[in-house]
Amino acid sequence: MKVLVIGGGAREHALCRSLSLDPDVTALHCAPGNAGIAETAQVHPVDALDGAAVAELAASLDADLVVVGPEAPLVAGVADAVRARGIPAFGPSAEAARLEGSKAFAKSVMASANVPTARSYVCTTPAEIDAALDAFGAPYVVKDDGLAAGKGVVVTPDVDVARAHALACDQVVIEEFLDGPEVSLFAVTDGETVVPLQPAQDFKRALDGDQGPNTGGMGAYSPLPWADPGLVDEVLRTVLQPTVDELRRRGTPFSGLLYAGLAITSRGVRVIEFNARFGDPETQVVLARLKTPLAGLLHAAATGSLGSFPALRWADDAAVTVVVASHNYPGTPRTGDVIEGLDEADAVSDAYVLHAGTARDASGAVVSAGGRVLSVTATGAGIPAARERAYEAVALVRMRGAQYRTDIAAGKE
Repeated sequence: MKVLVIGGGAREHALCRSLSLDPDVTALHCAPGNAGIAETAQVHPVDALDGAAVAELAASLDADLVVVGPEAPLVAGVADAVRARGIPAFGPSAEAARLEGSKAFAKSVMASANVPTARSYVCTTPAEIDAALDAFGAPYVVKDDGLAAGKGVVVTPDVDVARAHALACDQVVIEEFLDGPEVSLFAVTDGETVVPLQPAQDFKRALDGDQGPNTGGMGAYSPLPWADPGLVDEVLRTVLQPTVDELRRRGTPFSGLLYAGLAITSRGVRVIEFNARFGDPETQVVLARLKTPLAGLLHAAATGSLGSFPALRWADDAAVTVVVASHNYPGTPRTGDVIEGLDEADAVSDAYVLHAGTARDASGAVVSAGGRVLSVTATGAGIPAARERAYEAVALVRMRGAQYRTDIAAGKE
């Protein structure tokens, strides 16, 4: 199988790494990729939002499968353009990807499918915003209706901060605060059959102790020893399958990766949000534990044959990933800083470095090229062992202004 992955972050590096380990993959390509992905796959320049360009590249490579990683290309219809050329694509249509592209649309789907979620209001005027904030009270949860690269949500006790964020959005969803720990659960689906993966938990705040601003994610771990053993089956029954069934009923079947961000509240499981693609950084730890070859699973989803696919196999090991970010992230990050120690970090037992925002400068050195720069990932017999190896590898990475949390997965065993 010849596979083309679209994207250039740590999620795509994790996907490429797993695909490269699949014996059925005979050629692996990525566009546009990054400095780390280039070590694993042949990289190609492409505008990931240009469906025609992506489809043309896939056709020129004689690809058997295109895996669209990030949300923006999915919402832009890149998977549709690839499928229109007769090439199997893993990723939902632009219409189905509205499940992530519009939080208001997602709320509508959940209401129709009777999926448990937070009560909410969709607001477009200052008066509506004030009424919604007053109705729910603190802490306030304010979500930009559109895509915001993981940074469109504000959770705050300060009504002025909440109102300012809401007024900066064209359309905003204001909802009740959900108490309890958060869980990320991915599911692969062909539009009918839904195959859940193993749950993970990520850390969204920038600083230790869940302090600081929200980010795209500063680390993650899997499995979740504290979670109810029946959680995955419950979410499949009450959230994932009903959502996929409702989208199919609406004539916009969802094929690809359905990501449910969940809150385990005192009143039961509630959906915080849906994403239409693998999450970052949770993908890094979930794929680290998946023993089933990845290409066959994604191809089955892309070709409507998931119903006959064998049950997934998982490693008993735990996995932990720690994000190394650039100076000033999640504000405007500084880029161009040289990254050293990558080979030493990769040499740590059961650890490896996945690149996110990296590139090579004119001299060939690997430099930072974004906010989140690396995802240092490790496995071990339990979370403490995986965590120790991940931080051992992180300590070997040298980059001016590097920042990372020191408490990822601490106390989760």
